[in-house]
Amino acid sequence: MSVLTYDKNTFYKNGKEHRIISGAMHYFRIPRKYWRDRLEKLYQCGFNTVETYVCWNLHEPEEGVFDFSDNLDLAAYIDEAKEVGLDVYLRPGPYICAEWEFGGLPYWLHKYPHMSLRCYDETYLEKVTPYLEQVLAIAKPRMAENGGNIVLMQVENEYGSYGNDKKYLEWVKNKYIQCGATCLLCTSDGPSYWMLKGGAVDGLLTTVNFGSNPEEAFRVLKEFRDDQPPMCSEFWCGWFEHWGEARHTRPAEDVADNYERLLKLGGSINFYMFHGGTNFGFMNGANHSEEYAPTVTSYDYYAPLSEAGDITECYLKLREVNERFFGTVPPLTAKNTVKKAYGAVQAEFYAGLNENLDNISKKTFSAAPKYMEDIGQDYGYTLYRTVIKGPFYDQPLKLHGMRDRAIVYLDGKRIGVIENGYKADEIKLNDTTNSEHVLEILTENMGRVNYGMYVGDKKGLDKVMLDMQHLFGWEIYPLDMRALEKLNAADNKNTTGFFKATLNIQDEPCDTFIRPEGFTHGFICVNGKNIGRYHNERGPQKTLFVPAPYLKEGENEILLFETDGVTDGKLEFTDTYDLG
Repeated sequence: MSVLTYDKNTFYKNGKEHRIISGAMHYFRIPRKYWRDRLEKLYQCGFNTVETYVCWNLHEPEEGVFDFSDNLDLAAYIDEAKEVGLDVYLRPGPYICAEWEFGGLPYWLHKYPHMSLRCYDETYLEKVTPYLEQVLAIAKPRMAENGGNIVLMQVENEYGSYGNDKKYLEWVKNKYIQCGATCLLCTSDGPSYWMLKGGAVDGLLTTVNFGSNPEEAFRVLKEFRDDQPPMCSEFWCGWFEHWGEARHTRPAEDVADNYERLLKLGGSINFYMFHGGTNFGFMNGANHSEEYAPTVTSYDYYAPLSEAGDITECYLKLREVNERFFGTVPPLTAKNTVKKAYGAVQAEFYAGLNENLDNISKKTFSAAPKYMEDIGQDYGYTLYRTVIKGPFYDQPLKLHGMRDRAIVYLDGKRIGVIENGYKADEIKLNDTTNSEHVLEILTENMGRVNYGMYVGDKKGLDKVMLDMQHLFGWEIYPLDMRALEKLNAADNKNTTGFFKATLNIQDEPCDTFIRPEGFTHGFICVNGKNIGRYHNERGPQKTLFVPAPYLKEGENEILLFETDGVTDGKLEFTDTYDLG
């Protein structure tokens, strides 16, 4: 029997009445050296469980190549939670949404063009199997029934918002069990009949996700499944941002009020997020309903713990609710980390992109443009280059298959930007001579869609046309931006390129925030660690979090890749975040 059980109204843990009071904190969004700090703050707020997704795309970055090391050491995270005194609610997917790149699915699934995602497609199941076996091999000895602290696992994720393939959900459930999942299993969906009908699995606990009005959500859940206690697997205490929209905020009193009402209804809960952390690197996802909308680098989520792990007013309000409802809570001894304003540094032009293509990329040739995935590229940018010959008579350039952002150059001169979701430049070519011209298109994967009907989008280009004429004969440079130590300095400041600055730290490093006010759009690496994108023209995020573990005493290398223009090249290191 599972350690965690339930009847019509109540959860039981080892036979005693129990509430699941959980907070979501994803190990892969938090520097490993800060895991203990965040877990202790969760525990000291009066919570008894930590929830985390497991991200397939980081753990199997290339098919058959697994990584559970360093910041991806899932076993260590679960064990650390146990040391702190927390149970674990594990959500391995294989799809997780999470505003994470491709919803956690690995890019290399695109190698199988006839495969359907998230259904009983035999090829898809074949690809999912090794991942689940790896995760369950870690989880099995850590199940509560085996002396560990995993008390609950979720089958898939919000599946009713996507499909209705019960055979697939049964397969995922059975794979969990075959691989040693002895704990209680559940599903989670929105609180509507059609979502629950599509995502629930007979015999499994059904939970719902919402951000307010627990009375109505639990009423719907009870009508759908009246033989179980109510649980919210994602209580959205805040929200995330896309580039170009205002920051979402929420009064702490409102969060606490909804939480207390939920408790009075007999509910269990998982706060999503309790601590959001950061979409480091290129791992932010995107939404696409009417328009493509990529998520910002910060995953602060206006959560009880800020992006940098600081205790907020909301945290203190929730702790008060727990103390009123459950009695004493652990003493609050955890402290916020020290933040430091290191001041301004000047970034200077370092290396042009075109001058370094062969240093950081391996060129391929193709008659027609190809998507990133079709040339084996996962993240970053792709440069397409061809030669075209005049004359052109006010003829429009058309980029087919471009789903997020492309910058167009003619003979090295930038002539336009096309950005999905925003007004694109109208690009027309004019030349009355028979001259040859070099046409270059730099595309950026700003994040694969993580939710909705467009999950499975490809990046880059598959067709380029000048008016009605296809353009053929392309050099393609995949730019994953990992080999940047191979850059050679170059003086051509008129091209898209890399800027470098040095931050000198005289003592033990502290957390800080970079404000790249002198730049427009690109990403920043600190000592070789990609800390994420900035997009000052769009906002709302204006600072990027730099955790102390990514810094060192002495000289710290700050490298920026800028695509859209520099004003004064200043970088400000501040002790205060600005997310809009």
